Amino acid sequence: MDIQTTPAASADQPPSTAERILDAAENLFAEKGYSATSLGDVADRVGIRSPSLYNHFKNKEALYEAVLERLLTDFSAPLDELGKGAVTYERVFQWLETIVRQHHANPNLARLLQHAALSGGPHTNEMIDRLFRPMFQPDARIEGDTIKLFKDSGLQPWAVMAFNNLVMSYVTMAPMYRDLLGQDPFSESALENQLNLIKTLLKAVFEYQGD
Repeated sequence: MDIQTTPAASADQPPSTAERILDAAENLFAEKGYSATSLGDVADRVGIRSPSLYNHFKNKEALYEAVLERLLTDFSAPLDELGKGAVTYERVFQWLETIVRQHHANPNLARLLQHAALSGGPHTNEMIDRLFRPMFQPDARIEGDTIKLFKDSGLQPWAVMAFNNLVMSYVTMAPMYRDLLGQDPFSESALENQLNLIKTLLKAVFEYQGD
């Protein structure tokens, strides 16, 4: 399975050795998980000797932490931005589209999270706190009014989990359905289909008033 990644350097400036190490490590952690990835694997992917890695990262955990920081900074930014102003329905849908497009452009975070959920790894709690905990608030403020998305507020955590599963499991599992789909699951047309589905479901959540 090919791992897509977002270039770290501009087209007119070649990536530094540290950036190349981060890119290689991100891909390998996404492919194999933390435990199954060695610094030797990373060095081989970059094309350098293993001791050279220690000029940039003191050990594997430090490298993993740097990979996570880069991903978490990128993927948590849309939610941070959403919280800076009035949370209108229009802005919620814009946020939704942004993060779906992010996961399509770089599925490494979803794959890395899947490995962490199944086999663990350092800094898992930090990933939860930065990516998911802000979504587990009992209320949402829409244009200054506090609303409840569900009559039974106990359902909201399950709705958040379902939403995250829908977004991130797509990039981890959709390649298995490539032939059934009859198209590249990371193509623009497939992305539009995924966005239409998620927006339809989110609209139904907003409109739901309980029994």
